[in-house]
Amino acid sequence: MLVALPRKWWIALLALAAGAMLRLWFIHAYPEVQGDPLIYGDIAKNWMLHGIYGLSGGQTDVEAIRPTLIRLPGYPLFLVLCFRIFGIEHYHAVMYVQTGIDLLTCLLIAGFTAKIASRRAAWVALWLAVLCPFTANYAATPLTETLELFSIALALLSFACLLENPEWRWVLVLAFAFSYAAILRPDGALLAVALCPAIVAYGAKLWGMRLMLRMAVVCGVLSVLPFVPWAVRNWRTFHVIQPLAPRYATDPGEATNPGFNRWTKTVCADLTCTWEIYWNANSDALPFDRLPNRAFDSLVQYAKTKQLFADYNKTTTLSQDIDDRFGELAQERISADPLRYYVGMPMLRLADMWLRPRTELLWIELRWWEYSKHHAETEFALAYAALNLAYIVLALIGLYRSPRFAGAMLLFILLRCALLATIEAPEPRYTLECFPILIALGGVALERRDAYFRLPI
Repeated sequence: MLVALPRKWWIALLALAAGAMLRLWFIHAYPEVQGDPLIYGDIAKNWMLHGIYGLSGGQTDVEAIRPTLIRLPGYPLFLVLCFRIFGIEHYHAVMYVQTGIDLLTCLLIAGFTAKIASRRAAWVALWLAVLCPFTANYAATPLTETLELFSIALALLSFACLLENPEWRWVLVLAFAFSYAAILRPDGALLAVALCPAIVAYGAKLWGMRLMLRMAVVCGVLSVLPFVPWAVRNWRTFHVIQPLAPRYATDPGEATNPGFNRWTKTVCADLTCTWEIYWNANSDALPFDRLPNRAFDSLVQYAKTKQLFADYNKTTTLSQDIDDRFGELAQERISADPLRYYVGMPMLRLADMWLRPRTELLWIELRWWEYSKHHAETEFALAYAALNLAYIVLALIGLYRSPRFAGAMLLFILLRCALLATIEAPEPRYTLECFPILIALGGVALERRDAYFRLPI
């Protein structure tokens, strides 16, 4: 599948060795096994030992295991395989496996770059991929990101191979990449939404509309088949139609807190607000003094919000009454400035997810910009932000050069941005899925303009 790289294969080994050292350093220095990783691990352990896809809630009694649908089965399945080979809850072994998978992802990105530009651009992309600390960091935590990036890179390369040589084997590989990306995370379905039409749009000019349409349809149908048993299981267990995972990661019957969520969308625009406000709901006190100034439109609203927080903090529970009051406050703010709610705040959240220093796994202070409190961490965070910006700028330059399939790549990024603009709680990792494309375009940007070639598509 991989495109032939330059004959100096030892340079490829050097790149992979450098990438392995970076990821192993993250595993040594910043392993992260808490929160979501433990939820995935709990599901995997119960599934493996008791045949129950559910959460134990810290209980050891089998009868206490509660079936769940808040997480899709793609990553728990991966953990089950790792637990069987390396031992239950051996999370460091999982990190080492993810290191190997992430290095394979780098090769896939290089292969895709060779298809859209040149072997020299692929060489550049390989180094950009193996030395990217933002993707490498996630090898050191049991989360879906590493496998999601692998699925996206596999899909991109398979897509390019299919349009170069329309054989059915590429349809099968592409369908696997689509389905596994979506069964890891619901937003992984955007990969198929972007690339299935692109198969027809690009391929019809080369191989004919009928063949490409048939391949796109078969690919789409095959990619949704794994969700049939998942949807059937959810219907039998919970009597709900849920082919993916619920938006708010709640099981049927659990409160979704629509009032609080709507109010959050009028206030939260960055990871700091997500961490200090959104994630504390229903578990801890809400720190009123940490609210940004944009949370209030008037002194009356300031007093109302302060009282609401005080009432919540008495129980740290979003009761129906408290949630309704948050909803009323949200409606008041939306009515006062609908443009802010529907345009301004979504754009702020997107900007934060794209441009914030990606230090969320580095044990850096959450309020990294408070220079007087931590000089070194502020300086490091700014350097990290500059590096992140460099990847984005290189991608924009590469996109401007119009390599093959530029439209499909841009469509995927725009679809993802449109989806992310609707969420309440921004996290920088949500834009990480665009990095295989950013890195490939970065390889194009650092190649001589006359050194890469294009097909007439």
